[in-house]
Amino acid sequence: MISDKIKEKYDHAPHTPGVYLMRDKKGNIIYVGKAKDLKKRLAAYFVKKDQPEPKTAALLALVDDFHLVVTQSDQEAFILESNLIKENSPKYNVLLKDGKNYPLLRIDMHEPYPSIQRVRRIEKDKALYFGPYSSSKSVNQTLKQVQRIFKLRKCRDAQFKNRTRPCLNYQIKACLGLCCNEVDPKEYRARVKAAVLFLRGRTREVIKKLRLEMAAFAGEQAFEKAAQVRDTIFAVERIMERQVVVCVDGQDRDVLGLAWDRDRAVVTVMQVRSGHLINTAYYPLDLGFKEPDEVLAAFVTQYYEKAAQIPGSVLFSHPSDDMTRAEARLNEVADHRVHFHYPLRGEKKRLADMARVNATGELEKILAREEEARAGITMLQNLLGMDRPPERMECFDNSNLQGKDPVAAMAVFTGGRPDKHAYRKFIIKGIEQQDDYAYMTHVLSRRFRHDREDMPLPDLLVVDGGKGQLSMAVSVVRELGLAGRFTLAGLAKKDADKGEKADKVYLPGRSNPLNTAQSAKALFLLEQIRDEAHRSAVTFQRSRREKRGKLSVLDGIPGIGPKKKKLLLTTFKGIDNIRSQSPEELAALPGITLDMAKNLLQVLSDL
Repeated sequence: MISDKIKEKYDHAPHTPGVYLMRDKKGNIIYVGKAKDLKKRLAAYFVKKDQPEPKTAALLALVDDFHLVVTQSDQEAFILESNLIKENSPKYNVLLKDGKNYPLLRIDMHEPYPSIQRVRRIEKDKALYFGPYSSSKSVNQTLKQVQRIFKLRKCRDAQFKNRTRPCLNYQIKACLGLCCNEVDPKEYRARVKAAVLFLRGRTREVIKKLRLEMAAFAGEQAFEKAAQVRDTIFAVERIMERQVVVCVDGQDRDVLGLAWDRDRAVVTVMQVRSGHLINTAYYPLDLGFKEPDEVLAAFVTQYYEKAAQIPGSVLFSHPSDDMTRAEARLNEVADHRVHFHYPLRGEKKRLADMARVNATGELEKILAREEEARAGITMLQNLLGMDRPPERMECFDNSNLQGKDPVAAMAVFTGGRPDKHAYRKFIIKGIEQQDDYAYMTHVLSRRFRHDREDMPLPDLLVVDGGKGQLSMAVSVVRELGLAGRFTLAGLAKKDADKGEKADKVYLPGRSNPLNTAQSAKALFLLEQIRDEAHRSAVTFQRSRREKRGKLSVLDGIPGIGPKKKKLLLTTFKGIDNIRSQSPEELAALPGITLDMAKNLLQVLSDL
């Protein structure tokens, strides 16, 4: 049943193009949609006679109100929808990585010795950008390839300017040692240009230019340089051997394939450059309120607005009424004409089918993992005797080094999978001695005193440890007035010396661990979240320790006392920025002499 407020608004909705914004009880925008005819589109939600899909029904139950924006045309509605999604990141729209930017690679050709860097967004700085890449793993693999083949500098600008001897990368022949060795800027720039062609998929052009360069060095009897270029050619050729020729016309194009099932979707992007398939990336999506035929257009709008390079042709595995509008939108932002095409026959049809098959395979893997996680949740519910499935699980772990720099981390699993956006880290202050109970009291108190609307209570709270640690958590939860609001369980590591073959699960008020012999998936799920909490806590503690150790470098430098240390850090915002200054710039600060500044930079350059 819809509310009287929604029914009245629906009755007055116009038969015009426009955008509709659905809001929850707090007034937050949870979905933005567009329509050629607002009245007809809203009818699909609010007066549809057929029983809606369970997920759609659940989403509609969250809608408390909606707002309409009338536009002059379908294209205006399409553009407005895109802008509102970008601005508000509604929870149930098709969003790439919850609206976050995918990684890219950046090369600034205006620098005398350009480096290649990982970045998260494209700036208007006239640098060259490549990507986006579908994951950190993907961009790291590409970066590793480029560095191994072309040996561009890896160090940051501050390190490059102030280093006094080559770093380890030079020792292992992964860098030319520009910081300390004489390298002809023209030769280095030639390497950078070859790397740019490589990143653009122009491997044949790379080899052609490198062969000309090798011949020039050989003609000058610079045989060592010629040998270096020869090795680079061999490396590029090995990469080419792994690139499949999928299109005989040698053109650049992207091929997008779509697969969907059970309110989940996957879009595959196959990047074809000069006829070679150079990369295949997968983008999992939630359908939200979208129909499957709307997903590709919604994806395209977001993906290519973040892309560093847009080919002249994009093929699709499925048709969509929105694709013409998406093409028009993209041609407004691209610096060249881009053609969208849904092929029906021939080689292009084969490519589109290949993308669709790849998307289907990836979706099947995702759904299989989700089914496995769901089976683990059900088994865990039965093992612990819970009255509802543990959809949200939380686990805490603390970390310290002999009582110093104590921290804690909260890992969260939603639906049996890590929900890393929900992870939290805690710096523990005011506890001088190592005290696990005090740590747990401190962290649990901070976590459960948050606004529970923003951070809902867990269904299951997992404690890393046995009966003792579990008793501590029970006591803290009771003191906070939360007893009975969720289930608590302790997970203790097996004692191999006693012949134990599996970790042990404890429940409050029970002296013996549960029998997990027939609950392997449930035990594995508990071990996963325990290990995630431990990893997060240890990583956080190590980073704080390293940061503190790095800042303490200034403590041992003659003439740099607490006041000068504070002045330097306040002025330059960190050690790397101090290192990048000239002696004269440091000596401009009150109390710091030129000799003191030179000594300081010498110490920092040796780190």
